Amino acid sequence: MTFFTNKNNSKQGRFVHYVALLAVTLMMALPSAQAQKPAAPAAPTPAVGDQRGSYLVSVPGGRRAAPDIARILNRGEMVVALLATDTPPFFEEKNGVMSGIDIDLVNEIAAELKVAVRYERSAKTFNQVVEVVADGKADFGISKLARTLTRAQMVVYTDPYLSIRHAMLVNRLSFAKIAKDRPVTQVIREFTGTLGVLAGASWEEFARKNFPKAKMVKFKTWEEAVEAVKRGEIVAAYRDEFEVRTVLKADPKLTLTLRSITFSDLESSLAMPVGIYDRALLAFLNEFISLRAEKPSIETILKGMK
Repeated sequence: MTFFTNKNNSKQGRFVHYVALLAVTLMMALPSAQAQKPAAPAAPTPAVGDQRGSYLVSVPGGRRAAPDIARILNRGEMVVALLATDTPPFFEEKNGVMSGIDIDLVNEIAAELKVAVRYERSAKTFNQVVEVVADGKADFGISKLARTLTRAQMVVYTDPYLSIRHAMLVNRLSFAKIAKDRPVTQVIREFTGTLGVLAGASWEEFARKNFPKAKMVKFKTWEEAVEAVKRGEIVAAYRDEFEVRTVLKADPKLTLTLRSITFSDLESSLAMPVGIYDRALLAFLNEFISLRAEKPSIETILKGMK
């Protein structure tokens, strides 16, 4: 066994003292450090309309409803975005009274909720109708609106309340020039001619996707596109079966110079855009559509027209 001198023993004693003092200091500081540990973040408070909200809101009659539906019930009014330009027979205003296929659906929904209807008609294009809803200026929208991928990035869509096949209104002479004895189906699927579409509508997106080789020409109104086809300025105008058939139905003599081509494999699903957080309202509208007794079709609509 080795013995230390007094000098070494003194150094060793100071070292042991320092170690002991450090240990005591650390033990005393430990509770303080634990007390200063950041607390877990509190759960966020659900906002009205937020999909995290699971609470109900009181509404007239002593009932409770989801926040997005309670908003309408407590207001006593349903705000619906609608295109500024009348589009009969889907929606139009005469002498201050709204009517049409889309209007009938809105009125039935309002009757179920027992509220009034106010139409927000600032939108100049179909795409702007969707933007009005996305910006929270309306509870939902309706305007013979087709569901598209671009629009689905801003709103959620209800189930379709009507499906319409895609179609083209074609100038016979202009079409023959680009066809060059090829089968009609081949010419259409590889369409390289001028194709008129309604600006600010779903048909721009549909045309880019379905006819990427076509030379797209945008028109402010459908009537302008139809006139361009008649004059041979464009080969065809692209829209839905209803609009194309209506042109020829209104003036059967046009079949001498124009023809319609309907696509059995391309459909436009008409639906109502809803705000992204209004999930209860979306579910309600979908259920309403599914339970609706009378569901319109293009054939019934055309037969009902004068």
